[in-house]
Amino acid sequence: MKAESFSVTELELAGWPVRITSYRIGETWHAKADNVSPGANIARAKADGREQAEATVIERASARLGATRRRPQG
Repeated sequence: MKAESFSVTELELAGWPVRITSYRIGETWHAKADNVSPGANIARAKADGREQAEATVIERASARLGATRRRPQG
């Protein structure tokens, strides 16, 4: 099977730039969130619909990024 209906969106969650990628394989929608600069995976989700998969991954990524401490610049 191959990925179909591929979509990429960039937004900001908890003050961090995040890229949300979603696609469909068969009847299941997959979504993942990664931080834009190094591209490290933050969260993944599967659901029956794109909106549900993206909402779940955004919720998980927001919670994880909100708990991340930032070092002071300078």
